[in-house]
Amino acid sequence: MDTQGRRQHVDPADQWVFDPETGSYQLRLDPPQQPERGVPAQGAGRRAQRVQPQGGGRAQPGRSGAEDEGNGAVGGRSADGGRTAGAGRAAGNGRAAGGGRTAAGGRAVGGARGEGGGRAAARTSRRRPKSRKSAKKRALIWTAGTLGVVVIAACIGVYALYQQLNGNINAIDPGIGSKNATSTGPVNILVIGTDSRKGLKGKYGDSANVGHADTTILFHVSKDRSNATALSIPRDIITDIPDCPTKQPDGSTKIIPAESGVRFNTSLGQYGRDPGCTMRTVKALTGITPDHFMMANFDAVKDLSTAVGGVEVCLAKDIDDPDSHLKLAKGRHTVAGEQALAFVRTRHSVGFGGDLSRIELQQQFLSSMMRKMKSGDTLTSPTKLLKLANTATKALTVDTGIGSVTKLSELAKDLSRVNTKNITFATVPVIDNPAEKVHTTVVLDETKAPQLFSMVKDDVSLTEVKKKQKASDAAKLKGPKADPIDVRVEVLNGSGVFGAAQDTVNWLQNDEGVSRSTNGGNAPAEVKKTTLEYAPNQADQARRLAAMMGLPASALKQGTEDAAPRANMTLTLGKDFKQAGTPIATPTKAPEGIQKVEADDKSVCAK
Repeated sequence: MDTQGRRQHVDPADQWVFDPETGSYQLRLDPPQQPERGVPAQGAGRRAQRVQPQGGGRAQPGRSGAEDEGNGAVGGRSADGGRTAGAGRAAGNGRAAGGGRTAAGGRAVGGARGEGGGRAAARTSRRRPKSRKSAKKRALIWTAGTLGVVVIAACIGVYALYQQLNGNINAIDPGIGSKNATSTGPVNILVIGTDSRKGLKGKYGDSANVGHADTTILFHVSKDRSNATALSIPRDIITDIPDCPTKQPDGSTKIIPAESGVRFNTSLGQYGRDPGCTMRTVKALTGITPDHFMMANFDAVKDLSTAVGGVEVCLAKDIDDPDSHLKLAKGRHTVAGEQALAFVRTRHSVGFGGDLSRIELQQQFLSSMMRKMKSGDTLTSPTKLLKLANTATKALTVDTGIGSVTKLSELAKDLSRVNTKNITFATVPVIDNPAEKVHTTVVLDETKAPQLFSMVKDDVSLTEVKKKQKASDAAKLKGPKADPIDVRVEVLNGSGVFGAAQDTVNWLQNDEGVSRSTNGGNAPAEVKKTTLEYAPNQADQARRLAAMMGLPASALKQGTEDAAPRANMTLTLGKDFKQAGTPIATPTKAPEGIQKVEADDKSVCAK
């Protein structure tokens, strides 16, 4: 025996024995005996088995140790394996074959039973024999054990991956927007492409460039997730940038003063402005508040296009641009990495050679990338999804509202409900800056931009997404219309806009010929929606006024009794009132001539 109590020439692994009664392994220091076949082992301390009386069942475990000592000559087997003939008690505690105990620990040869019909449950060693498991049970145990290891490994892997992806994300607090990743209402995400060359070793120009908002897209997803509009904002549009509170490294807040009449792209980077400043500028420009932002640099385009396996683009002509270094022949190509970046930076060789033409290239590229990301080839490949997730989290800077893998996943799952065919890219309507002799900047097209902003803000899709309208409401707008001179209306101001009622009366009388309109002053309280109350015999007047003011059918509230011949209808302006002459209802059709393309359109080619 060695210093650890083990016998010589014994494999340590064999000293741990499975006990079927406890379901666990136990340490056994004594090695098993190896008797001849059919010869019971004898000696003190052996465990005995109880044999049933002559009724005959299987032997049950008996007592062990000195209490059960005996030679087993009576009631057990003889040395040659035969039966004993005696019927009395053995010298020890063993019983006669008629139902007593056997002192031996082994089983009779061939499983022979004692005279009473009980099986002799003799043992040949100190440990009980293991029951043999069926092949099916062994397979189940092996499978369950393997599955457990796989699950544990998977959990460790997922956790490690989660930590890795979380560690990739760079998040900042812009001081504006939503703290929740998703909502039950519309979602507005500001996508910013910065022209910062920081960390790019001067490869694409001045590495000291602070990074302005070179590409900006306001991605609006409708409340019902049936459609989305991606609104490109030209970087050279002249606008006002509001005061901007920015978080400093020491935790303090610094207010960067407002500026008027400057390029939109300076809303980021200039004087230390952060993405929160760009979000505030977009709100001031469009009336739409971004909930979140995502910002990427040049490397993001290269890395993401590579992660999805390349992006298909189309050219209507050969392009050899010395500035962007894009050189492609006419036709379709799959671009990735440096070539993808060159494609989205190209402007001098397409369209009118300016930023607006470059925007069209970017919209084509992003549409194609979205189709690729939502394709079965990408979504069904764990390898591609992992690569894409790792690349995306490294490439993006986001707001703290979506600043974790969990929140980004929630947002992605929510937005994935939108069908690609119902996503439209459009460009904010602009005209050349009239203040410049040599046009290098643009300004809002006030005849089209407000209408487009109103559609986006009020969830009106730029694609044909049919929505049901109540038949009773639609019927209100059908029928004959009175002449403007015959329309009698009193205007009340419930909009909260000072002078709104008088402005509306002036417009009705001077521009629309409704001379019998009057100012009724302020409404009893401010109201959310504009309404027009009228009697059944004034329906033709109501339809005329609704057509003039762009009132939706839901704004018309018809009474049950006819009015006196010279009675007025009552128009109460609500918070949806914008200005006199601007339709109350959101337009259902995009302004004529705006640049737009549907994300599902594969026929688009750069010209």
